Amino acid sequence: MPSAPTREELHAELAAALQELFETEPAAVVETARLYEDLDIDSIDTMDLLLRLRQSRGRHIEPELFRDTRTVGGVLDVLQALD
Repeated sequence: MPSAPTREELHAELAAALQELFETEPAAVVETARLYEDLDIDSIDTMDLLLRLRQSRGRHIEPELFRDTRTVGGVLDVLQALD
């Protein structure tokens, strides 16, 4: 069974997805960055990101898991908990 990705690997994957989908500068994707206020990601963008993460992770991810997530670090916490 493959080992779970490290937080750093998940961070790199998330930064790449944000850059691809929304042209977010990778340097802006820090753990404390707020999705809505700092990265200008709205609720529809969040769903696009979720679909991208589902594809790259190769597994279903429930949208409810991200309901209270407000920061990059929060997204990483959810992704780590899945593995």
